[in-house]
Amino acid sequence: MRALFTTCFIIGALLLVLIGCQNEVDIRTAQYSVNGQKVYITHCQNCHGEKGEGLGNLYPPLTDVKFLEKNRQKLACMIKYGATGELEVAGKKFNATMPASNLSAIDIAYVLTYINTKINKGKDIFPLAEVEKQLKNCQ
Repeated sequence: MRALFTTCFIIGALLLVLIGCQNEVDIRTAQYSVNGQKVYITHCQNCHGEKGEGLGNLYPPLTDVKFLEKNRQKLACMIKYGATGELEVAGKKFNATMPASNLSAIDIAYVLTYINTKINKGKDIFPLAEVEKQLKNCQ
């Protein structure tokens, strides 16, 4: 009985150590992703779909990683102030107007992180500082 108790205690202690060893980046990424999912459901999902698949030829998918990487410096402005004109995403051309969202910088950081980490299975967070810098340079 004592051996069983000792074994259970050691396993429990190891689990606590493993859980407690999450680094700050992992915790921040999880926080941004969870909050981003809420923002996405409220402000983006209706047009871009539950899984970022887009809506036919009307609204582009958010699953084109190459497009997102190429346009990373423009994404915050597109979300905040909307977008007009033709975009080529995932090999298709889209010309619908994306309305302005008036989301806060932190909400934009959250939703971009959600799109990157959950929809596209990436690892990069969109830090608040990066989003704020982009928003200062919107044209």
